[in-house]
Amino acid sequence: MKPLALMSLTLLFITLSTSTFADDAANCKAAGGTMLTGQVVSPPKFKSGMFRKGVELSHTHLSLKGTDGKTYDVAIDNVFASGYQKNKKGVPAPLNTVEVGDKLELCGIPFSGGIHWVHNNCGDTPTKSDPNGWIKKVSADGSVEQNLEASQKYCYLWPHH
Repeated sequence: MKPLALMSLTLLFITLSTSTFADDAANCKAAGGTMLTGQVVSPPKFKSGMFRKGVELSHTHLSLKGTDGKTYDVAIDNVFASGYQKNKKGVPAPLNTVEVGDKLELCGIPFSGGIHWVHNNCGDTPTKSDPNGWIKKVSADGSVEQNLEASQKYCYLWPHH
């Protein structure tokens, strides 16, 4: 490939990568959330939770160093992961594929020292207190993968508004 053509492709890729993040930031805001991106600095860890209608509302926690240089606690509701098995202890798939060094893009609700509600909102109209959030891996090439917290299997646990 000629240098000029290669440079044009590189600029196109950078533009597309940047526009993906810009689009996702706008989409997150429109979905009622706040976007946070960064690198995983501690592996996912399982935390037990309370029960609702016989289903444990466990969480997975990890630490993420944001692009702002701050480290955040990420609280992830396990029931929205596609591999969640009712009341089984352990980090469910696909959250168990997240590793230290991975880059993540999160849309959710910030709290002091972290972010939560990084999952879908079961089809409710998004608001700041009930956003339609996500957790996505960002590939080395800058492309953003699918939401790791998109399962709606357990939405029946929360009545729609």
